[in-house]
Amino acid sequence: MRRATLKDVAARAGVHVATASRALNETSRHLVNSATLDRVLRAATELGYSGNLSARTLRTARSMAIGILLPDLTNPIFPPIVRGAEDILRERGYSTWIANTDDDPKITAASIEAFLSRGVDGFISAGSRLHDDTAEQMAGQGHPLVLVNRTVDRRDIPSVTADDDHGVRLALSHFVELGHRKIVHLAGPQDLSTGVHRKRAFVQGLADHGLDREPERVAQCDAWSQREGHRVLSGLLRDENIEFTAIVAGNDLIALGCYDALREHGMTCPHDVSIIGFNDTPFMDHVSPPMTTIRIPQYDLGREAAKLLVDNLENPEQGPRSIVLPVELVNRRSTAPLRTN
Repeated sequence: MRRATLKDVAARAGVHVATASRALNETSRHLVNSATLDRVLRAATELGYSGNLSARTLRTARSMAIGILLPDLTNPIFPPIVRGAEDILRERGYSTWIANTDDDPKITAASIEAFLSRGVDGFISAGSRLHDDTAEQMAGQGHPLVLVNRTVDRRDIPSVTADDDHGVRLALSHFVELGHRKIVHLAGPQDLSTGVHRKRAFVQGLADHGLDREPERVAQCDAWSQREGHRVLSGLLRDENIEFTAIVAGNDLIALGCYDALREHGMTCPHDVSIIGFNDTPFMDHVSPPMTTIRIPQYDLGREAAKLLVDNLENPEQGPRSIVLPVELVNRRSTAPLRTN
């Protein structure tokens, strides 16, 4: 089949070739009215027109490709983040390559090398640790990088995150309003910003509400997984020295593990123990009971990360900046007032 040309796109859209060219160039499409732009883009898609990418790369020294690094593709929080990033990047004329790193530094380093060998223009990373040598090296070497959903110790690396502190405060306030005083937190890994920030906010929140702050109020999970939630809560349920009627889980997967542990011990949620998750990952409204959770704007995290990266690529002289997006409590049926009998 003959490769579609710019002239073919113009003819299909019913516009002049110069107009089609302006519409297909992200730096000039603002000069084209929205109706015409839609026709041209639709025509380009229908014809499979991609332009002369090799020539454009030579002219601009850019590949118009972005590498996205994910720690675990099976974690349901990440697909909406990726979708948000891809939607923005596609609008701006970029393609995306995705690598699953299994949260392994060696795999991460190998994925970055593979992306760099293919000339990607920048990176979005959802898998950085608090003390992340790889992220620091990338930033130090001038590779455009935006972190999403996680941060690192260095504040000069741009990031887009949800307001974890406020989310934990919302969870604690909800429990206090329901009459709960004995609350525990199943914390996520402490080498990740999300785990650290949520644990810190929980301990501070206990103080703010005048609640018990014994160390036993925080139990440590080694992974953001249902298995870890089950393991850690099972240990708490066997421990006669700690009493609790409510749980703030580090994330929804840990909360699901809590559901499993309660069932194994002949208990139910929320009759015996109320549970709040974190993230509002897909299908939390379909589990039994539907989960009360802190909703983070997953899709918007990806969109804002992509916008930030493109802005940095197109305006490299601007300094690094980070964005914190608001969260909200979604009240379902895994929480209930404290039983007094």
